[in-house]
Amino acid sequence: MSHVRLKRITTDPAICHGQLTVRGLRYPVQLLLERLSSDMTIDTILADYPDLERDDLLAALEFGALTTGDHRVVPLDAA
Repeated sequence: MSHVRLKRITTDPAICHGQLTVRGLRYPVQLLLERLSSDMTIDTILADYPDLERDDLLAALEFGALTTGDHRVVPLDAA
């Protein structure tokens, strides 16, 4: 399985207090997962947050799925 989308997951101490975000935008992965789990559709979220892309949400889902199992995921840009 390729994890190309995971490159979208970033962390920067200057953005959202170092929380994991997508593409350095101020949208924490946790927020996006909460939106998706609250019955919001991908299309609804994209309409509410126009600077997000479909692959950003899929990256958040992939990250969430990987971190619930035996996998350890570290963003590539983490120090």
